[in-house]
Amino acid sequence: MARLRDPQTGCAWDLEQTFATIAPYTVEEAYEVADAIERGDLADLKDELGDLLLQVVFHARLAEEQGSFAFEDVVGAICDKMIRRHPHVFADATFRDVGAQTVAWENLKADERAAKGRATSVLDDVPTGLPGLTRAVKLTKRAGRVGFDWPDPPAVLEKLHEEVAELEVEILAGDRAKAREELGDLLFVCANLARKLDLDPEDAIRAANAKFSRRFGFIERSLAADGRKPEQSTLEEMEALWVEAKRAEKG
Repeated sequence: MARLRDPQTGCAWDLEQTFATIAPYTVEEAYEVADAIERGDLADLKDELGDLLLQVVFHARLAEEQGSFAFEDVVGAICDKMIRRHPHVFADATFRDVGAQTVAWENLKADERAAKGRATSVLDDVPTGLPGLTRAVKLTKRAGRVGFDWPDPPAVLEKLHEEVAELEVEILAGDRAKAREELGDLLFVCANLARKLDLDPEDAIRAANAKFSRRFGFIERSLAADGRKPEQSTLEEMEALWVEAKRAEKG
């Protein structure tokens, strides 16, 4: 990376990059790692982990050029953090169960935030750049630790029905701004229903996306066998093929 960033002999594209321009690639590579894991493709996972590691190296090199820190400092920092957060492994602390260990972990993280002067709220340092559903889960998980939470999934479902009704009102009223707000509330509650069910909402929506792609692909292939494209068929015909694809998946 130092050679790629060399002002005289480096790569013109790499030389133009900054933390901000590289950040989207870092996020993209993390998703590609997750995709390889979901597909169970270990060969691809190896490649994608390398791509993700390159992002870490790139950011570290940018920081090193500014005299802030280097790759070795990044590695040292995470090693120190893991040792500090695992006193039951690297020191003499003991926990009665996993629950107690989790509480201690979160307390350690809170102490770290306080030491950095960022602990004015329990919601501080939940990254704003996270996917929306993931951030919704993290925000309410944090709030839940101090007692502000729905008691169980049925309570969240009740709230979900309430939000659907409120969204319907704004849609019928034709108020796009309020409909946007109510839709956001609905998605927020959906994310927290997933949390209460101990499910990852991002994982759930990825699975739904994959299912939609599979079934729509069946529609396209079925129509292609008849020499047609989706735009050359009717909604009713595509709906029938969708049902057929659904039935085939369920065996």
